[in-house]
Amino acid sequence: MADIDITQPHNMTPDAARAAAQQVADKMAADFGMECAWDGPVLRFERSGVDGTLVVGERDARLEIRLGLMMKAFAPMVQDKLARKMQKVFGA
Repeated sequence: MADIDITQPHNMTPDAARAAAQQVADKMAADFGMECAWDGPVLRFERSGVDGTLVVGERDARLEIRLGLMMKAFAPMVQDKLARKMQKVFGA
């Protein structure tokens, strides 16, 4: 079960949605030191105590993150920051 689960609707082409997802991945890598890699339409990311996926669909993007015990205290801050970034890059 994900500790953070954000779904953001979009009206983008598949290429534009993938580029937007890459912007979110770049932000996560810069802010949280994550390693990210694409697996088809799924962006997988991880670092010590954190792992998850960003699935780019035809009409939405879904970010699911599992946090380790030490990171759970930061879940509200992380979710807020990532929700704003997802809305910015995928929103209308």
